[in-house]
Amino acid sequence: MNIIWLGHSGFRIEIEQAVLLIDPWLTGNPVFPAARRAEALDGATHVLLTHGHGDHAGEAASIARAGGLPVACIHELSEWLNQQGGVETIGFGKGGTITLGGARVTMVNATHSASIDFGGGALLPAGSAAGFMISGEGHTIYVSGDTDIMADMGWMAELHKPDIGILSAGGHYTMDMARAAFAARKYFHFRTIIPCHYRTFPLLEQSADALRAGVPPDVRVIEPQVLEPITF
Repeated sequence: MNIIWLGHSGFRIEIEQAVLLIDPWLTGNPVFPAARRAEALDGATHVLLTHGHGDHAGEAASIARAGGLPVACIHELSEWLNQQGGVETIGFGKGGTITLGGARVTMVNATHSASIDFGGGALLPAGSAAGFMISGEGHTIYVSGDTDIMADMGWMAELHKPDIGILSAGGHYTMDMARAAFAARKYFHFRTIIPCHYRTFPLLEQSADALRAGVPPDVRVIEPQVLEPITF
């Protein structure tokens, strides 16, 4: 299994027979090398979206259309994507589980806004923000999506038992590194944490030092590098 950062909150997760593109915002992403776009998309089987903001979903329709990839996301966002033409969607809701190439994906709660805020028009409602529990190859990955700490993390950890956490931790729009560390040590028993939604802009946190300092020493915190696989 490989987890590959695409910058910001974008990931390529190679698990079971699936290659999942999570929130693949490439064009305009300051830390993504445009010349390596084909490498990031090669062999992808599905797109997963946590919510409708442009730095997560703004490129989903064009990527899905070009690659013939189904997009899995919350129902309201899937309906909007359907209207863009040439996009196959899998709309589901929180608590729902789908199987993608042998990997089981359950949508879970996140606390964040979720409008479609790109394209030059008025803000459009797009359901609500979500995270995912992705299970396969003996691991469960918690993709937090954009969120703050929430009490829901307690039952989510107890029920799903994720050993890998991909946590939005850049601050300002989401929890910061210190808050992510608090959530990790209070609710979860991660073996590995990968921070995201940071380093993209000066407004966001630039290192994971506070996260690393705030979790037990046996928890591995990996600061991802763009397009460098983290292998499990």
